[in-house]
Amino acid sequence: MSPNSVLALAAATFSAALAVAAACQKRRSLATWCFSAGMLTFALESLFGAIWHDALVSERAAFWETVTLVTKSFLPGIWLCFSLTYSRGNSREFPARSRFLVLVAFLVPVGVSLVFRDQLAPIFPHDQSGGNWWVSSHAAAKTLNGLLLIAAVLVLVNLERTFRSAVGTMQWRIKFMVLGLGIVFGARIYTLSQALLFSGDMMALIDVETGALLIACILITVAFLRSGLGEIDVYLSHAVLRTSLTVLLVGAYLFIVGVLAQVVARTGEPGTFQFQAFVVLLGFALLAVLLVSNRIRQNIGSFVSRHFKRPQYDFRQIWTRFTQCTSSVLDQSGLCAAAAKLISETFNVLSVTIWLFDEQDRLAFAASTSRSEHEANDAIPNLPGLEPNLTSIRGLSKPFDLEKAKGDYAESLRQISLSQFRTGGNRVCTPFWTGDRCIGMAILADRVGGVPYTVEELDLLKCMGDQIAVGLLNLRLTEEIMRGKELEAFQAMSAFFVHDLKNAASTLSLTLQNLPVHFDDPIFRQDALRGIGETANRINQLISRLGALRHLELKPVEVDLNALVADALEVLQSAPEINVVKELRLEPKLKVDRDQFGSVITNLLLNARDALERGGEVRVETRQSDDWAIVSVADNGCGMSPAFLRASLFRPFQTTKKKGLGIGMFQSKMIVEAHRGKIRVESEPGAGTTFRVMLPLNRQTT
Repeated sequence: MSPNSVLALAAATFSAALAVAAACQKRRSLATWCFSAGMLTFALESLFGAIWHDALVSERAAFWETVTLVTKSFLPGIWLCFSLTYSRGNSREFPARSRFLVLVAFLVPVGVSLVFRDQLAPIFPHDQSGGNWWVSSHAAAKTLNGLLLIAAVLVLVNLERTFRSAVGTMQWRIKFMVLGLGIVFGARIYTLSQALLFSGDMMALIDVETGALLIACILITVAFLRSGLGEIDVYLSHAVLRTSLTVLLVGAYLFIVGVLAQVVARTGEPGTFQFQAFVVLLGFALLAVLLVSNRIRQNIGSFVSRHFKRPQYDFRQIWTRFTQCTSSVLDQSGLCAAAAKLISETFNVLSVTIWLFDEQDRLAFAASTSRSEHEANDAIPNLPGLEPNLTSIRGLSKPFDLEKAKGDYAESLRQISLSQFRTGGNRVCTPFWTGDRCIGMAILADRVGGVPYTVEELDLLKCMGDQIAVGLLNLRLTEEIMRGKELEAFQAMSAFFVHDLKNAASTLSLTLQNLPVHFDDPIFRQDALRGIGETANRINQLISRLGALRHLELKPVEVDLNALVADALEVLQSAPEINVVKELRLEPKLKVDRDQFGSVITNLLLNARDALERGGEVRVETRQSDDWAIVSVADNGCGMSPAFLRASLFRPFQTTKKKGLGIGMFQSKMIVEAHRGKIRVESEPGAGTTFRVMLPLNRQTT
């Protein structure tokens, strides 16, 4: 067995091991299965390539070359699907256009390889003494190579979009996965372009693919050791979609290769061409590694600043970027996300987390480059007495070193902002001040290289914090104005409701007028009763919706929440096709407004019923968790989209029901918050929805 065959077998074994490791993960997504299938296909391709490499007879070599090309034809569809779903926060909302693209990428290459398999690899001895096979390409092989080349470019473009949309620690998690796959498909762009230019394929090109696969497996193993498959939730920005470094590099490479091909045509020295093209490819690979390395970019910046006496920061450029990032933001979460990304990129910090104070001076997660909202919120309930401690931060107006700060508030901040790297240096906290009011803070951790902050950087950080605070205050004022406009819109809509009520009254009046005349007619009496019932139900619905936005006046009494939920469950008795599962385990009684809170439970149950089809299930649960009483209503119905959850669920006049007014959830949120409680929701399209109403046990409304 030749050394090249040993290398191919090693790459096949390595790839198969990674495929098995991905398939054995606890949390498996579509991207995980695509990765496992893709690595297994790479393994089979390397195995067949090793057999082809050792073939001594041209007919046997032709057979295994054909098998190898057929195996390659499965790669475009698998890896394109992976690149479109890996670490994408909206991967479940796979657009129809992408589905069609994946289907075409799978069926067309496979169809070409299977239908024209006899024309893929006729072999002719190119060098009788050299031991290399030259595989002359006909139209079928050229077509397949062209499709594989286009697919490789598309895969790299999508992986680049995902990588560039991630920031901070999120980018660090997926860096080696993207680099490994970039090397694999970058090498294939080189080999496929060679095959297309020279209408053939040599063993040396196969060895390039094998070596690239082996290197990629090493990098992917590093990614697995870091964080498994390393998936995160990334939502692509429109700026990244409009620009692509991959397209630029591939276009430049193919242009240079085309020029070199003309040199070969005039000089007749293909060996020189292969060496030059390989050098160009290697240069591009090294350039890509340099571009994604935060430490190398930091060292280059320090070198330029030290030896050429360049200012540490270009303030005009920073404020221009800040203005561009925040000028089109319409909500607080978007502003905080843009600010966290800007701070991360400016100071070369991987973990930037922004916290805001709500109206009750409670700390709330706003944005982060290293943690999800779920992870951050899980850290807060585990810290008893957190809110009183954080009131001390209102006396601090400048950024400060969190490691050196003393006091209960500093310890609380250190616990909710844990570093992920030992060499990340000291954490820094900067408050957001606007006038005499502190509305939040940003905590910086995991700085590349652990470089300490200079006085100039702390001053710049304070200026950025002040600008962020002003932006947040403006957005809050804008939200209050919008809320007033929504109330005005409600008043305008009430005029239409009154019109409907007048129509209902007219219907009842007409029925009463005809009742004495046709009372003896049983058919008329039946129709009259049905019409009166429908009109009464319509009036009740309109009245309940009209009262949703009025000022709440709570009348709390001590209530057994289990009994209150049991009474509310009677609304589901009219739907016997729905399965109801209840677990009422809450022991302490609470002081709540029985009627108002009962309407919240009823509204959640009705929403769950409307989301279900025949045979669906509603699960109702009451329990105690720490100092909270929790009422949970879950269904396995149609669910809601992430966009609707973020922007529309608790806003008036926003609904997914055809006959709904969009006021029920807004009213429920008002009632729960009036009881100093919280309402949380988890939902996935097609998987169901879970609402959790949380009431404090130690701070009851009186």
